[in-house]
Amino acid sequence: MLVLWALILLAAAVFAYAKWIQADIQIHGQTNRDLEARAMAHSGLALALHPLVTEKTEGIDEDFAADLGFRVRISSEGAKLNINWLIQGEDPVKLDILKRWLEQHGLDFKQRDVFVDCLLDYVDADDDKRLNGQEADGDYTPPNRPLQDLEEIEEIANSAPLTRNPGWKDQLTILSQGPIDMSAADADMLRLLGLGEGQIARFLQIRRGRDGKDETEDDYKFKNLKEIQSFLGMSEAQFKRFGGLIIHKDSTMRIISEGRSADVTRQVEVVARKPQILSWKE
Repeated sequence: MLVLWALILLAAAVFAYAKWIQADIQIHGQTNRDLEARAMAHSGLALALHPLVTEKTEGIDEDFAADLGFRVRISSEGAKLNINWLIQGEDPVKLDILKRWLEQHGLDFKQRDVFVDCLLDYVDADDDKRLNGQEADGDYTPPNRPLQDLEEIEEIANSAPLTRNPGWKDQLTILSQGPIDMSAADADMLRLLGLGEGQIARFLQIRRGRDGKDETEDDYKFKNLKEIQSFLGMSEAQFKRFGGLIIHKDSTMRIISEGRSADVTRQVEVVARKPQILSWKE
């Protein structure tokens, strides 16, 4: 009887030890896959940071095995609105672009005026309150400097009508050169410049090439702003109103590199003005 009990206890111990070994192997396997996925993401990023690599470069998506590789996406940061640039100097033309964008995101006339005044009070160097703005009051203390992160917008007084909308940050940046990049801006961005729907449709058709998609090999490569003016069908006088508002190819790029190892994926997101890295998130 004692021998039987000893055998049972021994069998139980062996079974427990086997389960522990199996769990340990699984944990180490998961750790290895995580490291491989991160290494793949970093490999894709290193490739994308090469000065000659663009969003149209072949081979920026790579599969080393069925379950190992990386995928890289590169886009112009200038296709977004640089909110610091829009409010710098309080240029009425640029502030009007900002208000049109706020209208696109559902803010009514009063909400737009209030938010813009509060934003200007938040970043300006003085403590003078604008008509619809808000300066220091109780726990609310504007830092009196340009925005350092888009998340700060949520801290600005009366920003809720904007920030309660999902995806409100997707079209904003603080890292581009400033002017809107005509080589990458979408239809919504082009509308903010006051272009007509027919102009926008024709321009995008030319820019996107035969496949109708941006950032592909058959995209038309504009030579300069003069050529962009021609494709927009605008005279010299008409095009002058865009002076300083648009750019041909912003050098600031957003790079998203996703590495894969089996069922594990890891992502690195960088904004760079090659070779300088402006922001890094993973």
